[in-house]
Amino acid sequence: MISKEVVIDNQVGLHARPATFFIQKANEFKSSIWVEKEERRVNAKSLLGVLSLGIVKGTSVKIIADGADEEAAIDTLSALIDSDFSE
Repeated sequence: MISKEVVIDNQVGLHARPATFFIQKANEFKSSIWVEKEERRVNAKSLLGVLSLGIVKGTSVKIIADGADEEAAIDTLSALIDSDFSE
């Protein structure tokens, strides 16, 4: 199991369209992936879960992955966040 702290820096935070991009990327991996904000942890492959965190611009979250491709999952998802969710 590995994790990485990232800051959501795009204008709208992790809502609607950016959250959909994030979840689609997370679903490409076999590993279990979670997003953690403060004390709440949700499944990164669940749109309702991710949206329920209410992540706005400037929020620091932790991405946690556990499984065979955990390192690739963390690298890909953090790169997506760093790119402000541009494809």
